Amino acid sequence: MKIMLVEDDRVLAGEIGAFLKRWGYETLAAEEFERIGEEFSCWRPQLVLMDINLPFYDGFYWCAQIRQVSEVPILFISSRGEDHDKIMAIAQGGDDYVEKPFRLELLKAKVEAILRRTYQYRVRERIFLGQGLSFDQEQQALYQNGEEILLTKMERRVMAKLAAQCPDVVSREELMMDLWDTEEYVSDGTLTTVICRLRGKLKEICGSEVIRTKKGQGYSLCGGEELCR
Repeated sequence: MKIMLVEDDRVLAGEIGAFLKRWGYETLAAEEFERIGEEFSCWRPQLVLMDINLPFYDGFYWCAQIRQVSEVPILFISSRGEDHDKIMAIAQGGDDYVEKPFRLELLKAKVEAILRRTYQYRVRERIFLGQGLSFDQEQQALYQNGEEILLTKMERRVMAKLAAQCPDVVSREELMMDLWDTEEYVSDGTLTTVICRLRGKLKEICGSEVIRTKKGQGYSLCGGEELCR
């Protein structure tokens, strides 16, 4: 699914694009704000994320222009939270509205709901982590360039937690709670063993460290955002 992002805040656009990419979406950020209509026609996305306050013409204008040529769903993302702004967005042809600031998880949920309604599209719960790695949350399976990496039950649980929160740090306490749900006895030493074994597997496959220890905090995938984003 290809998503067009019409947002003039480059930092926010980068964060949204990187986050959605982790979930398998292709994002294209608008660059020439006086030519949004042309870029839309060229890219032909399946969804548009549209800010209201834009250079040259506002998001209401571009929504109306897109509606003249396409029924593609448009999700407004804006700091303008007045009711009349939301009414105007829907009146111009918008499908939904998210008020800034928002959590990226909420935006993802809105995107998935719109895509399901519009295309009867089943969202794949796969997180793309970089270096050829991806983790399927539904199946709790880790893949390297499409080939599944064999993991134990506990390794899958740890990987699922780290992938879901990548690139943030996950504490040992959070991981222990997840492992206790496996109905097996888990000690602090067991978690250390699982992390060590999983780290070794991933390093052998990727050729570099994938799981990093944050002293006094817990664990994260990679040392920053380069793996997850």
